[in-house]
Amino acid sequence: MQKFAPSLLAVGLAAALVGCQENGPQDPKITINKNPYPSTYKPVATSSTLITNATVLTGTGERLDQTDVLLVDGKVQQVGKDLSANADTTIDAMGKWVTPGIIDVHSHLGAYPSPSVESHQDGNEMTSPNTAEVWVEHSVWPQDPGFNRAREGGITSLQILPGSANLFGGRGVTLKNVPAHTMQAMKFPEAPNGLKMACGENPKRVYGRQGTLPSTRMGNMAGYRMAWAEAQEYKRAWDKYDADYEAGLNPEAPVRDIKHDTLRAVLEGEVLIHNHCYKAEEMAMMIDLSKEFNYHAGTFHHGVEAYKIADLLADNGSCAALWPDWWGFKMEAYDMVQENVAIVDAVKNSCAVVHSDSDTTIQRLNQEAGKVMFRANENGFDISEQHAIKWITSNAAKSLGIEDKTGSLEAGKQGDVVIWNQSPFSVYAKAEQVFVDGAKVYDRNDSAFQAQSDFMLGQQ
Repeated sequence: MQKFAPSLLAVGLAAALVGCQENGPQDPKITINKNPYPSTYKPVATSSTLITNATVLTGTGERLDQTDVLLVDGKVQQVGKDLSANADTTIDAMGKWVTPGIIDVHSHLGAYPSPSVESHQDGNEMTSPNTAEVWVEHSVWPQDPGFNRAREGGITSLQILPGSANLFGGRGVTLKNVPAHTMQAMKFPEAPNGLKMACGENPKRVYGRQGTLPSTRMGNMAGYRMAWAEAQEYKRAWDKYDADYEAGLNPEAPVRDIKHDTLRAVLEGEVLIHNHCYKAEEMAMMIDLSKEFNYHAGTFHHGVEAYKIADLLADNGSCAALWPDWWGFKMEAYDMVQENVAIVDAVKNSCAVVHSDSDTTIQRLNQEAGKVMFRANENGFDISEQHAIKWITSNAAKSLGIEDKTGSLEAGKQGDVVIWNQSPFSVYAKAEQVFVDGAKVYDRNDSAFQAQSDFMLGQQ
């Protein structure tokens, strides 16, 4: 008599039971709520506003002199000369400059807030190389005074990211930079989540010291590949469950795993990759990795060596979010040129972005872009203000998947607008008035529009 190994017998019984379940009456369909923490942001009710006689940088590559911008119902309704509109409020911006609201694609405000004390340091879950299950929005402290300081610098939207200790650091969140008591009241409606990944020295240093994988760059790559292979199997299991249920069967749902929920969402194009990566060869490998597992490599952040592979980034449709002049603080950040952003930007179909990764630099991201423009033009480029503004407006919006909503002054876009006292690229530039969805959220000359967080009340 033939004997079967117990494990094979168990498999056979399990298969028989599953088959019975599939042929029986259907249980209620198991579905996963993909948005369990929805935005509660509500634009402030606004009257119409007409800004007149300004030098306007549209964020689309145009400079329009002596031009008007009309905001109605929270949106840009019209941009042009001598607009004949009866607005509730008219602002004479003669001698001033108007731009779209500035967008920072790489911030840690709220998760690494001020004051910088240990109990507030909630941005890096350094307990596993793969923490795709964590969402940085659950660490965001909306009372961080840094949000107000950033608004004073014209920042109207920003992406908050986890730190870079892990191969997969967790989900990021895009916020409207408005005063609020909850994170969800700042959450940018319909903005896709991002997934923070990290290359290079950080993960291999953190986990190498613990004597676990990864301790080398090849260990990093192996960790990514194992995670994506598992995610593909998870996606396949859920796809099969959904298909079988739709076919009238009664399948057993896969076991829920919120880590793999995030990776599955990337594979399905619902979550965007934001990858901390300095070196050219590693960015190239990450693009190859994305092709192996059929997702998009998204935006590369910091990218000190992005200039070496500018054509590859453009061909892959990957944005590069870069500093103007940070370099040399570790070996992977050593091979820098100050024309990095401009070289990436010079390639057709490129997407160059200037980011901060700093609670202080975010307050003057306009001048960070100005540094790039100056240094590049000093070395033979011909970059205009109307082009450079795209690095912190429309290109940044593209990186975050919100370019259909904000990032440029076009009819139908959200009324995210900054009025500057002069060219925003000047070292003397100051944001005088800032609007989010057509509502004034900051006025340098009116204390009623200079929000202070509860934390700062009573502070000297």
